[in-house]
Amino acid sequence: MAGLGEPLLPPDAKKTYSIKAPRETHWRTASCAEVECEGREHGWVMLIDETTELGQRQAHYIRKVSGRRFRAETENGLTSFTFEPGQTCFTEHEVPLGKPELYVVRDGDLRETLQQVGQRKGNVRVHTRPEDWADDFATHQQKIADAIQEG
Repeated sequence: MAGLGEPLLPPDAKKTYSIKAPRETHWRTASCAEVECEGREHGWVMLIDETTELGQRQAHYIRKVSGRRFRAETENGLTSFTFEPGQTCFTEHEVPLGKPELYVVRDGDLRETLQQVGQRKGNVRVHTRPEDWADDFATHQQKIADAIQEG
């Protein structure tokens, strides 16, 4: 008998429903101006610990490579870099391309490893309309409810 929280059915007796918007196909890089970046609009502060190797590399990049305007104050190995407004921040911004999401139904559940999924002859379906995905989900839920009721 399964304990509390343990699934009663094996992974291949289930379905996994997901909505995906993959970064590679549904997003693109955007500028600070496009996303109305707060750092670009108002400036920003970065606190860097120059007592560490990582902090030393970050501080070197800011001072010698970044080309950004800043004011630096150092105390006890911690450097506060204050960047002026109107310049590109260090964040890589992204915006959606406006493509519709992918409505995915996969046989099995998340307990399976990718290797197990590859060995199994399970289905993966991608619905183009959210209504079809929701209908698939509702139909699957009804089958479960009917099976429970039948015992």
